[in-house]
Amino acid sequence: MTIKKLHYISGLIITGFIGIHLTNHFYSIVSVEEHIRVMDNLRHLYRNLYFEAILLGAILFQVISGLKLFLFKRKTAILFFERLQVWSGLYLAIFFIIHLSAVLVGRHFLQLDTNFYFGVAGLNTFPLNLVFIPYYGLAIMSFFGHIAGIHNTKMKRNVLGITPFGQSIIISMIGVCLTVFVFYGLTNRFRGVTIPSEYNVLIGK
Repeated sequence: MTIKKLHYISGLIITGFIGIHLTNHFYSIVSVEEHIRVMDNLRHLYRNLYFEAILLGAILFQVISGLKLFLFKRKTAILFFERLQVWSGLYLAIFFIIHLSAVLVGRHFLQLDTNFYFGVAGLNTFPLNLVFIPYYGLAIMSFFGHIAGIHNTKMKRNVLGITPFGQSIIISMIGVCLTVFVFYGLTNRFRGVTIPSEYNVLIGK
């Protein structure tokens, strides 16, 4: 199989996990407790030793192959969604490296539960949130933008009178809307969420 096909397969594995992960984050709109309850249930699936090994392997291959594909495609990408697919892929590769490293350090070195509070400590602290808001926001939008780019390339027919380009626009807009909802759930500005003291190490306190 070619690197492109293997990249696509590993991408499907990662997409499945990201779908679960974003669904979990969406529950934060209800409450922090509900977010953590759903996370604890889902961890029985994705913290399985075999699943984690497959997921980590898929991410590692996705990053390496993605960087190679970026170097190859960045010069030939001309159309809007071609460029969006290429550059969103680059951002996701960088995000995976940083985010996965942070989670592994949090779990194994800092001995923290990498739950809701681990993710939102920096997101709710000024001036760190000036970095974390675009960091997380671009990650979600890049994920949907990457899917939109792939969809625009592979889809060859209209659906309900909407062209593949229009369908890809809708996918991108879903990503933007979901980002807004997730950020509402993950910020304490409107709901007075208190970060436990053990997570202060993440924000330099």
